[in-house]
Amino acid sequence: MPDVMMQAFEWDTPADGNFYKNLKKNAKKLKESGIDALWLPPMCKGGGDQDVGYGIYDLWDLGEFDQKGSIRTKYGTKKELLDAIDELHKNDIRVYADVVLNHKGNADFEEEFMARMVDQNNREKDVSGDIKIKAWTGFDFPGRAGKYSDFVWHYYHFSGVDYDSNTGTKAIYRILGDGKYWDEGVSHEKGNFDYLMNADIDHNHPEVREEIFKWIDWFMEETKVDGFRYDALKHISENFIYDLSKHIMDKKGNDFYLFGEYWQYDEKKIDGYLDDTDWKIDLFDVPLHFHMEEASKSNGNYDMRNIFNNTIVERHPLQAVTFVDNHDSQPGQSLDSWVEDWFKEIAYSLILFRKDGYPCIFAGDYYGLKGQVKKEPLKDMIDNMLSVRIKYSFGEQDDYFDNPQVVGWVRRTDKDTSSLAVIISIGDMAEKQMFVGEEEAGKNYVDLSGKNKNKVIIDENGNGMFNVGPGSVAYWVSEESIEK
Repeated sequence: MPDVMMQAFEWDTPADGNFYKNLKKNAKKLKESGIDALWLPPMCKGGGDQDVGYGIYDLWDLGEFDQKGSIRTKYGTKKELLDAIDELHKNDIRVYADVVLNHKGNADFEEEFMARMVDQNNREKDVSGDIKIKAWTGFDFPGRAGKYSDFVWHYYHFSGVDYDSNTGTKAIYRILGDGKYWDEGVSHEKGNFDYLMNADIDHNHPEVREEIFKWIDWFMEETKVDGFRYDALKHISENFIYDLSKHIMDKKGNDFYLFGEYWQYDEKKIDGYLDDTDWKIDLFDVPLHFHMEEASKSNGNYDMRNIFNNTIVERHPLQAVTFVDNHDSQPGQSLDSWVEDWFKEIAYSLILFRKDGYPCIFAGDYYGLKGQVKKEPLKDMIDNMLSVRIKYSFGEQDDYFDNPQVVGWVRRTDKDTSSLAVIISIGDMAEKQMFVGEEEAGKNYVDLSGKNKNKVIIDENGNGMFNVGPGSVAYWVSEESIEK
């Protein structure tokens, strides 16, 4: 598995159509910085060239057809996408596609059909009888004119909508049909959390399954991507995801990487999902993200000994994609849970300098946020941390999680280089004695974060008294290893 992934976009990535061209231009630099894989935004046509990609319209249009007001997507044309993937592969960077299969939006025509209005907060509870509603559920993709697929989507391919244009009522409606109901194997929030947005796809419909499986085969062959990030897993039938993932693995083998967004804190529900999908899919470590957010907003009162408690990386390290923030958690977005700026370097040390988890860097941190809430880029800091990770973050790991405000760990290398000693304080200036190895006795350790100018001399037993400033992280290595 690659070493470090980057989410290559944020919600307000410029919609100028240059994204793929910039990826191609920056591929070599990204690899040299220590990025081994990129999670790219949804590649399929959404509601127009400003759509981030989650208002998914046509799975088969990767920026090739004049639909929804443009040929390109927000990120560029299909040719520019394929050129970027090719260049990333030439630089030994794997590419993961964001796959949006929960819903469709921006339909081509309205249809009338029977439905029932349900309680917003309990979708198992009907609040109307059978009523005829009119909604945007027809997709015939006139701009594509049947190329690749002549499948036309109708209301019976969906399980729910959120608007009746007959009455102008905004509410959640469950579409009626023979044997049709909300998907099973979804989150039990709101009774049944199958419905999220737009026209909710009915994954039990045999025609839908056939079309999506056909598209998956085409998409993998057409783009040559190396993996998928599944969007909105809480809202899609576990059985469908299991069947689709098995189909993908049968076609591509274990080297094709599957991971997903299961925005859930409860450890039992996370474990149940991993089990029900046969451990085929890695998951973003949402509990760790929430712990980081809480610690960053605690005014130094969070107990750092518990930062990894009940996280995926603690319980299932091989299934954990560790991250600090993403496009949904950034300020103003649907799952706004931003990790405060002062804690960012600490947070990245927790995912980049430890032995477990597959770390994912966020473009909104690396390049800065460019929307209404702006954030300065942390590129220099993260590049430095990636360099430290590549040179020093391997070997055995000894933890010193013995103080609520001051924790640390050591990666004791068995290679011809230095150990790495990491110390964090979310309170005052602090110090902690840690063992870096008897073979390090007499060596001078320096702080590669650049915040401490003093040196730590390792005693005859291999111990050093490492210090850190208030609300900060320091990462120490031997001066001798830098000079080699």
